[in-house]
Amino acid sequence: MSVKNPRAPKTPHYTTGPLAISKGSNIAINIFFSIYTILCLMPLVLIIMISFTDERTVLINGYSFFPEKFSLSAYQFLLEDWRQITKSLGVSLFVTIVGTAISLLIMALYAYPISRKDFPHRNIFSFFIFFTMLFNGGLVPWYLVYTQLADLKNTLASLIIPLLVQGFFVLMMRTFFSTTIPMELMEAATIDGASESRVFAQIVLPLSLPVLATVALFQTVNYWNDWFLSLVFISGESGKGMVSLQFLMYRTMLDIQFLSSNTSAAQGLSQSGGLLNIPTETVRMAMAVVGIGPIVIAYPFFQRYFIQGLTIGAVKG
Repeated sequence: MSVKNPRAPKTPHYTTGPLAISKGSNIAINIFFSIYTILCLMPLVLIIMISFTDERTVLINGYSFFPEKFSLSAYQFLLEDWRQITKSLGVSLFVTIVGTAISLLIMALYAYPISRKDFPHRNIFSFFIFFTMLFNGGLVPWYLVYTQLADLKNTLASLIIPLLVQGFFVLMMRTFFSTTIPMELMEAATIDGASESRVFAQIVLPLSLPVLATVALFQTVNYWNDWFLSLVFISGESGKGMVSLQFLMYRTMLDIQFLSSNTSAAQGLSQSGGLLNIPTETVRMAMAVVGIGPIVIAYPFFQRYFIQGLTIGAVKG
């Protein structure tokens, strides 16, 4: 026969008491969020369906969730230059994975010292990182630093380094370190002979998975969606194989718009063996599907810690 411990903490529930939710309210809330979820998913479903629709059908009948004529012409058009797409996909994957990993390490190494109350210069370094959120040197000095001073033009490093440190994420990590990780735990480890690097690697980082996963997700999205760095730093034949997938899609869209508005250029392309009837609307949707795919796949792996990371600073019960 088991005996309940009267001092054991009670598990909160919301079926009784001042926070109770009635059955009718619970049903109404579930219905509301179910409808809201469907409304959020509908644009994504529409994009996918349009990408598999015949271009002529879209131009005549408009967008539809149920295409009258199924077609893979948009994806076939994108895969005409599959070698360049494969290279750009590899560049985007490499930049996203390596950039996110290095970015997390650098920002965590910066945020940890300024979260320690026994660090005498914490306010000065906190001000430095906060200052970068308010002011910057402008586009021209930024470009000259990376191309003239650092000589990073037409290199993969130019797609990684500019996005390595984000001031907002550093302050987010600092807040998490200072409010969540007990100072007594780090002091006990120091008394036992652990160095600062060991405390950081074996205590701070394992206890900070929520904020690390949250920042990793945001940085993954930043690196994957970036096309501006390829536009600015990658040019010429030497950099042809180092453009990101997003920039390749952007450049393809500009080419399609030019050929669609320039009849003589399209006819010349047709006479040289190219395509005269170039899909426009369906290609846009196909590009969106190709671009969003990896993020949709990666998000479930971060979801476990994502909500915890966003509730930093919430009141603890």
